[in-house]
Amino acid sequence: MGSDILIKDLPIEERPRERLQKYGAQALSDAELLAVLIRTGTRSESALVLAQRILKGDIGRSGLAYVVDSSVEELSKIKGIGIAKAVQIKAAVELGRRIASYNQRKQVIIKSPLDVKDLLMEEMRFLEKEYFKTILLNVKNHVISVEDISIGSLNSSIVHPREVFKPAIRRSSASILLVHNHPSGDPTPSREDIEVTERLVEAGKILGINVLDHIIIGSDSIISLKEKNLM
Repeated sequence: MGSDILIKDLPIEERPRERLQKYGAQALSDAELLAVLIRTGTRSESALVLAQRILKGDIGRSGLAYVVDSSVEELSKIKGIGIAKAVQIKAAVELGRRIASYNQRKQVIIKSPLDVKDLLMEEMRFLEKEYFKTILLNVKNHVISVEDISIGSLNSSIVHPREVFKPAIRRSSASILLVHNHPSGDPTPSREDIEVTERLVEAGKILGINVLDHIIIGSDSIISLKEKNLM
């Protein structure tokens, strides 16, 4: 398709919005969905061609991975995008991530670190800051909820037992899992990670809430401190 062809020049049945109405969102390609989202292109380029150009990405990144990983500033510098469209795209990415996360959590049972990976990997692997979360479990290891505890480098002052166990006590959780990400992409545990884990395990024993594991999430892999005998 040439860049001089605008969406209004396409037959109605080939236009992304009309195709979505007729066939449903699942029938559209990534470029078509992105075109619906950004709505308008430029004088010389349709929204669909602009979307295709966005998905080409840059060196080392392309497709949806580029859209997910790019900042608002990066997207806004693409010709034809600007701040408003970049904000729309990033808002849609985050909404999709939250919906996927919500659907994954319904009736989830945690039996191994891989279950934690399935639950939180996509949500946390691209985060630019360090997030610490707890997964609350009932006596049958069903997920009760996932709680955000802190944002920032992991240390004893920012991850206080009071804040970690408050949601677990409130929700009558039988046990918890600790989860945090390494923005560097390398999930290798630091000395601080291990020390914080030991402190929380001891606090859990006093409260009668078992800390089952601490999972560290990297860009494409995870590490379980339990499996590494580090807790």
